[in-house]
Amino acid sequence: MTGEPLDATDREILALLREDARRTLSDIATRVTLSTAAVKRRIDRLQQEGVIVGFTVQVDHAKLGWGVEAFTQLRFFGTTHVDEIVRTTTRMPEAQAVFTIAGDTDALVWLRVRDMRHLQDTLDELRRSHHITSTKTLMVLDSWTRGQQWPGASRT
Repeated sequence: MTGEPLDATDREILALLREDARRTLSDIATRVTLSTAAVKRRIDRLQQEGVIVGFTVQVDHAKLGWGVEAFTQLRFFGTTHVDEIVRTTTRMPEAQAVFTIAGDTDALVWLRVRDMRHLQDTLDELRRSHHITSTKTLMVLDSWTRGQQWPGASRT
């Protein structure tokens, strides 16, 4: 960030937008006790400075038929470059996110699939990669995400 540091009002605006990105400027202004114009200026500044990088929608993937989630740990041959680790998984529509990590495994892949058969097929596809030496899969039973609230934001 190149401009002024975030203050408590900026953090509150971010928390409100993370909770509902379709929230009106007027609603935000009422909640943070600023004018609508002042809120718009702050949001524009946060976008220009790269703090806000986009607005999105949350989807219930189970209703779309992709309700099974798993995390798969991947080990690669020691000579595999990090960009190849990412490339191996990001071409798969089942891969929701890829984290290259330090430790016993090289990557953690968040997968979303239709059912257990689809998961098995996805894991088989990963294992066919000439770079992967082993996998370990953890099934998601339930989840909670902090993503709806900015740490330290005062919520009433």
